[in-house]
Amino acid sequence: MFVYFYTEDISTYLKEHGIKPSYQRLKIFQYMMENNNHPTVDMIYRALCPEIPTLSKTTVYNTLNLFIERKITTMVVIEENETRYDLVMGSHGHFKCVNCGKLIDIDLIDINYSACEEIQGSDITEKHIYLKGICKECKNHKN
Repeated sequence: MFVYFYTEDISTYLKEHGIKPSYQRLKIFQYMMENNNHPTVDMIYRALCPEIPTLSKTTVYNTLNLFIERKITTMVVIEENETRYDLVMGSHGHFKCVNCGKLIDIDLIDINYSACEEIQGSDITEKHIYLKGICKECKNHKN
């Protein structure tokens, strides 16, 4: 679902998408790529601040908005008060564990949208499917 980069390829990738590869932008992209945890602005800020003391939440927010504008990142909003970001650009859904808060990518290949009578004859341009529940790790830990 995701193309992995060597760290030195991130700069080239950003340039190919019209983004000047500043140190902060490289580190933000690298964090998202290495962690694949659908981070919030705050998660990225807290993770990178020890390494980049001059980093601000505004810089993280603006960088993520630039990544969205250049179509290399998507915004994921499952909860009204929580915006998360995803590098996986292919069609997929998300499952959020209501216990630990983890967000997991799910494949949407087997969903037959044309069988849905209410939208037959429509053109689907985007797919956003969000599921909530308890992940297997939390469920196993509970038992």
